[in-house]
Amino acid sequence: MTLVFATNNTHKLKEVQALLPEYIQLKSLADIGCTEEIIEDAPTIEGNALLKANYVKQKYGYDCFADDTGLEVAALDNAPGVYSARYAGPQRNASDNMNKLLINLASQTDRSAQFKTVIAFAKADKTYTFEGICKGKITKERHGDGGFGYDPIFMPDGYDVTFAQMALALKGKIGHRGKAVEKFVDFIAAMR
Repeated sequence: MTLVFATNNTHKLKEVQALLPEYIQLKSLADIGCTEEIIEDAPTIEGNALLKANYVKQKYGYDCFADDTGLEVAALDNAPGVYSARYAGPQRNASDNMNKLLINLASQTDRSAQFKTVIAFAKADKTYTFEGICKGKITKERHGDGGFGYDPIFMPDGYDVTFAQMALALKGKIGHRGKAVEKFVDFIAAMR
């Protein structure tokens, strides 16, 4: 089975492919010739995932899934949330985003946070969504050089290392994206 994953992020593509059964082969947006930017202007994480999956299905005809992820920090009223990728500006720079978050949390004692991923799957004329959440806290400084995004400052509950310090397999097992992908894979398996 071949599915399009609506991403050009090679880190994310590799992370998700590692979580999928062998019978699912992924194609990226580049693989299908989708070079235009898909506008993500929905007010919710779920809405952005649906926009991307439906865009590819309608314009290119492929069964497609897309994800959107947000980091929700309790002390900041769940910000940056849907704006996680562009928290520090439209340049979408992970280092700038982490710096802004650490500055905004400097005076806060509550550092609890959660990552939320929603996967939207557009197949035929229907769409389905799958959610994964990983609770944890924001560290006071960066640790580790693996992963991407906010991984160097997010420490999941029950662990004393950040996502950036974890092996990809462990992050995939306990993380928000892994939990959403697991629900998605269960759904695909039931359709076979």
